[in-house]
Amino acid sequence: MPEPSPKSVSQLTYEIKELLEGTLSTQYVAGEVSNCRPARSGHVYFTLKDEQSQIAAVMWRTSAARLGFELHDGQEIIAVGRVEVYAPRGSYQLIVQQAIPLGLGALELRLRQLKEKLAAEGLFDPARKRPIPRLPKRIALVTSPTGAAVRDLLQVITRRWPNVNIVIVPVAVQGAKAAPEIAAALRNVAKIPDVDVVITGRGGGSLEDLWAFNEEIVARAIAACPIPVISAVGHEIDVSISDLVADVRALTPSEAGELVVPIQAEYFEALDEVRNRLINSLKQRAVHARTQLDGLASRRVFTNPTQRIRQLEERIDELSDRLTRAVQNRVEQSRNRVARLADALNSLSPLGVLARGYSMTFQLDEAGNRGSLLSDAKMTTPGDCLLTYLNAGRVVSRVEEVQAEE
Repeated sequence: MPEPSPKSVSQLTYEIKELLEGTLSTQYVAGEVSNCRPARSGHVYFTLKDEQSQIAAVMWRTSAARLGFELHDGQEIIAVGRVEVYAPRGSYQLIVQQAIPLGLGALELRLRQLKEKLAAEGLFDPARKRPIPRLPKRIALVTSPTGAAVRDLLQVITRRWPNVNIVIVPVAVQGAKAAPEIAAALRNVAKIPDVDVVITGRGGGSLEDLWAFNEEIVARAIAACPIPVISAVGHEIDVSISDLVADVRALTPSEAGELVVPIQAEYFEALDEVRNRLINSLKQRAVHARTQLDGLASRRVFTNPTQRIRQLEERIDELSDRLTRAVQNRVEQSRNRVARLADALNSLSPLGVLARGYSMTFQLDEAGNRGSLLSDAKMTTPGDCLLTYLNAGRVVSRVEEVQAEE
């Protein structure tokens, strides 16, 4: 019996590929996402597993773009696709064309993920919310011109303030074109003159009907709008991402109309009340000022001004007398002090000593110049000329004899 000719690895792999791909049609496989690896190309590679087995899976870029939510590890899904053999590695993988979340619809999951993303960026932060004007110059309604929401808004607003200025910016509020149109209108609404508040929204509906107001492009357009935005989407139980990002959320379009303008009659009544309070306050201040003026006018400085002048004149005279006495006393004290000092100086002065009968004798040189004061007879010799000062006059003498004391 002849031996069978061997196959190449490629031939065997090709037969397996033909067998699997030709036999297995589109598969619906439930499992848990693991080892999820989004690539820069847009493809998503992951593993789909259960308690006993696992299979490699890949979602190509076009399918991933239509998914509407992000795959992540631990997520339970139903993967819809076909089995394909990857010949270079001799392995098989599931080519996923659609993924359906288990326990949570695709739209709900997409909504939850977008809320988490925008919340992390601070778009829902109350600190960035702006107040709406008390009485807007012009109101822009970014909504469908034929929907029930615009009728409710116009009816409520004009009933509360009949002559209010309103401009309607028509957009689609449902369908594939709705989100781009709403975002574009919010970007351009600032170009409309005198608009200082924007209302965007629509009536209630299913999650799919309201989805345009859950799109990221609309949320970011609301956050970037330089004019305060009121979001009025659906009914009270419907909370859209637009409601969370907007500066003010209205539960319904009708409530948005109530929030944006006051009731004209009540507003004028409040103005009248403020005016009356202001008038009363001014009257009270006038009465108080008159009372103060009367009090000042009744003071003696105004009723008898000469009396105060006389009092001041008397005070000046009194101070003048005190100053004169003080100066005289100070002069007398100074005179006495000078006399005491003069007496002290006289008692120490040589002239005072002379007046008591004493004299001072100095040597004279040959030129007649005065020399040293003599205090000892030994300082002279016979023949020296001397100059003696007396209390009255001077005496010039010549030494005849020196008698020094032992």
